[in-house]
Amino acid sequence: MTQPSTLAARVAGAPISWGVCEVPGWGYQLDPETVLRQMRELGLVATEFGPDGFLPDDPVGKTATLTRHGLTAVGQFVPVVLHDPGHDPVPEVSRAIVGLVAAQASTVVLAAATGTDGYDNRPTLDDASWATLLGNLDRIDALAAQYGLVATLHPHVGTMVETGAETDRVLAGSRIGLCLDTGHLLVGGGDPVAVAREHPRRIAHVHLKDVRAEWAERVRAGEVTYSEAVARGMYAPLGGGDVDVRAIVTALEHAGYQGWYVLEQDTVLTGPPEGETGPVADVQASIAYLLDVAGSIPKGR
Repeated sequence: MTQPSTLAARVAGAPISWGVCEVPGWGYQLDPETVLRQMRELGLVATEFGPDGFLPDDPVGKTATLTRHGLTAVGQFVPVVLHDPGHDPVPEVSRAIVGLVAAQASTVVLAAATGTDGYDNRPTLDDASWATLLGNLDRIDALAAQYGLVATLHPHVGTMVETGAETDRVLAGSRIGLCLDTGHLLVGGGDPVAVAREHPRRIAHVHLKDVRAEWAERVRAGEVTYSEAVARGMYAPLGGGDVDVRAIVTALEHAGYQGWYVLEQDTVLTGPPEGETGPVADVQASIAYLLDVAGSIPKGR
């Protein structure tokens, strides 16, 4: 799809902000009709697909569901094992590509899955496994380009690429673009502001999150698991945590970034939200904050 130019027109939603997640037992899962209707009522015009099973499996059905709610697709989060020489990730990614092309979306958002459920534990890679991972990233990058899509690697807590050092290794050892997730990178011990300032040309997609640093520190120290921290409020609406979202967005816009800003506030629901509370209120606050940031960036930059 053709991406709009103004920042305000490049703001998209994500089902995870409504607690919809691929992890078994994550929490109460809202139905797509509720989530997509509320996205549109908040003024969002685009969204990522969400996990497998949230939207219809059939590519035409996916697109029709979004169109019925006045939304377009921007991409899909695809956790896939990349480090195992005995596992070929291309068939899984190819299935996602079919749906993305049908929906005229732009971006494949890869995560280097561990091969186990959840994000609370991960093994350590040796150099041979790293070589396999990096080689698979370049293979998928080339595959996506054949279909007019952009492939990105999403550093993500509990995956094989989590930390700032691991992100640097991907940037140095592969051609793939980066999905800058401002929350996961901070929780993993990285510096999202530095990445935005030092590698803006490699950033092809952005997941905007804000994080309460005290919870991120507890996750890194092993005091709580990632899922426990999310359930207890580690993620906040933009402007309500300790990520310098304003500096990140300003740096990217000054560097000419024209991609999407996907609002993600990972949430665990214990039951159906009541009225306009919960996800609706939080996403509305994030939209307002981001539009305020957009208005503060000098024109013509």
